[in-house]
Formats: sequence, structure tokens, C-alpha cells
Amino acid sequence: MTKTAWVFPGQGSQTKGMGSDLIDQPLAKDKFAQADDILGWSVTDICQNDPEKLSQTLYTQPCLYVVETILADLVKKKQKPDLVAGHSLGEYIALYVAGVFEWSTGLHLVKRRAELMDSASGGMMAALINFDREQLETAIANNPEVVLANDNSPAQAVISGTPTAVEAVMSQVKSKRAIPLKVSGAFHSHLMKPASQEFKEVLTSINFLNANVPVLSNVEPTPAVEAEVLKQRLIEQMTGGVRWREIALSLPEEGVEKVVEIGPGNVLTGLVKRTCSGLTLENIRSTAELDS
Repeated sequence: MTKTAWVFPGQGSQTKGMGSDLIDQPLAKDKFAQADDILGWSVTDICQNDPEKLSQTLYTQPCLYVVETILADLVKKKQKPDLVAGHSLGEYIALYVAGVFEWSTGLHLVKRRAELMDSASGGMMAALINFDREQLETAIANNPEVVLANDNSPAQAVISGTPTAVEAVMSQVKSKRAIPLKVSGAFHSHLMKPASQEFKEVLTSINFLNANVPVLSNVEPTPAVEAEVLKQRLIEQMTGGVRWREIALSLPEEGVEKVVEIGPGNVLTGLVKRTCSGLTLENIRSTAELDS
């Protein structure tokens, strides 16, 4: 049997119309209805008709959680993963798929996470493409107000911090492109500490179960199934960096031969491809790709 990892994308992968093919699925109807009750607004309406709202953190994160978990549930009817991981928000889908918490619990967590992150301000994030890693490490080491927020691949990273610090690092590091990101705050940095402290109280009150498959976490890319370990890693996630490059490198070390990205877009399979070779990559973005 081919050892398979399922990976789940996070904010930035959303697309207008995502999940529209799920609406008539019996399994999905109940989940969409539950989501509307929990959120107080319609996931399907925003995904299909309101791209402006869909791009806002407050709505993006719950929409992705709902669509990706429904799609994952459909995939699970045909196959099972041997290991799971998710990029930032995607870690919540990975934990749900691994049986760490109930679906509605996960959505309540994502709803509160989105509210706290949406209210963050005063920070900046920027993506660096084809950059000099040694220069970046030096610049960050010399500037305590900026961090490596997303170590996505050998050729792509995202920095986060105060606007002055982020702009300084952008000017100091040689790269093919440096792109400021349209986000409300400095996610995955020390500037998220107030939001993280508030969210920690929410997470602490939730009962986590041991995972039924190993989970590679953003802040610690080593497999774990223990409930308290996974909870602690999630508590650290809002201020900690997303170590996706290390997650990708660990996949073949864990015997993984195939990576299936479940959710809109193909960002994660692209990052995995640019980080390590020899893995079979597959995308399931719709019921059509599931059926094929």
C-alpha cells in the first residue's frame, strides 16, 4: 500500500465559487446548514456571490474550513490518509480529519480565530520569491521586530512584523520579487500575542482527543497523535511560524510516497514539488476530481 499524506491549504487559496459542486451532496447539506447556524451567515452565498467578503479574514477562514472538511469527508469514503498536515488555517482541517475534535467544535474555533485575527492591526506581511536565504536569516537576526512567518519552500517565504521592520528587510534581502500582502495584521508573529492569549483561553477549554493518524504541526513538523501535544502546538500557532518547507522535507522521511492536497487551488502541492522530488502529487479540489 502506498503511504499517503493529506494536506490542507489555508488563507489565500480561497476562490469564488468554491464548494458550489458540494451543495447537492447529502452529506454537505447538513454541514452547510449547521455552518449557517453557527456563523450567522451563509457560507454558500459568500462563496458564490461575494468575492469581496470571501477575501476578508473574518469570512475566508470559516468558508475554507467548511468547504475543505466536507470535501475531505467525501474523500474519506473512498480512501484514508496515513498522515495529515495543514498550512496555518489548514491545520484545523487536518486535526478534524484526524478525529481530534468534532466538526462543529472545529468551526467554533475557526470562527473565533478569524474574529481575533481580523481585528488585528498595526502589522505587515510580505512574500519573498527566489530570495537569498542567508541574507534573510541575517536581516531577521538583526531586527527583532520582524520574523519568518511562513517558511514555505526553498524559494518562497513570508515575513511578518511592524511595517518599518518588514520594509527594511525587504530592502536588505535580494529577491526576484518582494510582495506586500493584503492582510489586516502581522500574522504568525509576536504582534499577534494579545489575540493569541485570548484564543489560548478558548483552546484550553476544548477537549481534544488523540489523533487517529499522525499530524505534522506548523510549529513543530514532527508526527504526533497525543491530544495535549497537538493542543499545545495549536496554541503556539498564532504567534509561531509555519514551517511548511520542513513539513515537506519530512514527508519522504516518514515513508510518504503520495501527497493529496484537498481544497481549492494547488499551492501546497506546488510548494512540496519545489521542496522535494520523487513524491506523487494529487489535487482534489472538487467532486469531479474526486470521481476521477
